[in-house]
Amino acid sequence: MGITGLAAMVAVIALTALRMPIALSLMLAGLAGLALSGSLDQALDPLSGLLTAPDLALVPLVLFLGNVAFYAGFATRVHDAAAVILQGWRGGLALAAIGGCAGFSATAGSSLGCAATLSRIAVPDMLRAGYDPRLAGASVAMGGTLGALLPPSMLLIVWGLLSGTPVATMFLAGLLPAVLSLAGMAAVVLWWVWHDPAAAPVPPPLAMGPGAAMQAVWPAPILFAILVGGIASGLLSPVAAVAICLGLTLGFGLIQHRLTPETLWAGLRDALRQTASILLILVAGRLFLLFMDITGLPAAVADWAAATLPMPLAFALLGVACVALGLAVEPVAMLVLALPFGLALATAWGLEAVWAGIVLVKLVEIALILPPLGLTVIVIGTAVGTVRPAAIFAGVGRFLFLDLLVLAALILFPALVWTVR
Repeated sequence: MGITGLAAMVAVIALTALRMPIALSLMLAGLAGLALSGSLDQALDPLSGLLTAPDLALVPLVLFLGNVAFYAGFATRVHDAAAVILQGWRGGLALAAIGGCAGFSATAGSSLGCAATLSRIAVPDMLRAGYDPRLAGASVAMGGTLGALLPPSMLLIVWGLLSGTPVATMFLAGLLPAVLSLAGMAAVVLWWVWHDPAAAPVPPPLAMGPGAAMQAVWPAPILFAILVGGIASGLLSPVAAVAICLGLTLGFGLIQHRLTPETLWAGLRDALRQTASILLILVAGRLFLLFMDITGLPAAVADWAAATLPMPLAFALLGVACVALGLAVEPVAMLVLALPFGLALATAWGLEAVWAGIVLVKLVEIALILPPLGLTVIVIGTAVGTVRPAAIFAGVGRFLFLDLLVLAALILFPALVWTVR
């Protein structure tokens, strides 16, 4: 059966590389495998559990929240405020780009959406100020990876739904790794501009003062505080917390005349389309993962790894596999394909599914910034046009050591992944 599972994995990757939608590739492989193994009737309970899970409502809510926050301007104003507060600092615009990505992610939940949006704002600002294009592009690319770990990350929601882990636990578990990653990125920027001051000239002062900047940015911290504080205190479920944030975002946007019927309709339309795509991947992924469990391939790989390899090396090899997957599939699909192996490896060493999810999500995001086809870098290069992907990859290389150091710390010290029971 292990050979059958391996053949199914290869088939999914090959079909996706041939431009078949990932949901259809997973669906075909999962249904065919279950039918051939005579296990099709076993799919009803897992599918029913997925489709009736309360946390499934997070998918449309988070997507609509991200679109509304974007159209209302809240998702990008963290960057604008940070640029004002850090003016006069060498490298301040790069730090503002990273902080802006964190603020965008805290409302939109999407790394690629963050990279596409912030690159159009932050990268031209840095280039006009005379920044090295490598630093300008790489700071947005690296900042975009924070969207994977900060709530309401869509990758954390997908992991929770497919692994049976409470999404609230996943949201809280990603906070400390996100902070460590953010600190590492800021340290690289400061080192870079100290070592090469010409890479980040200090631009002229901006017209807006720090007080006005803080007044403009206040909705984003309030929304994040409600989301994290409500979940951490146990007063709100993730669905309730996101719904409240969505209601407040709509209210703020309408009161400040930042939302119109046209933008609301555009946000709703985009959210519905994105929701349909994610739901199809979830259903197809559930079928495919059930078939993989029946084949026993993930458990066999984990047993072999536990018997022959140290745990850090086993997850390093999983990371290499994620990089290879990144050549053919998007982040959510990459996570679905790697999920059974991450869970099986964690079980083999007696570790929790929450920890495995955070490590795997971090691996997926690192895979998306590595050459030759790092999707986040390609998105930024396409959105900006004036910075070649090769220059962004070169800049990312300077950040990579500390980002891998954070990943190594998460693997070697699982307690860094804070879990709440």
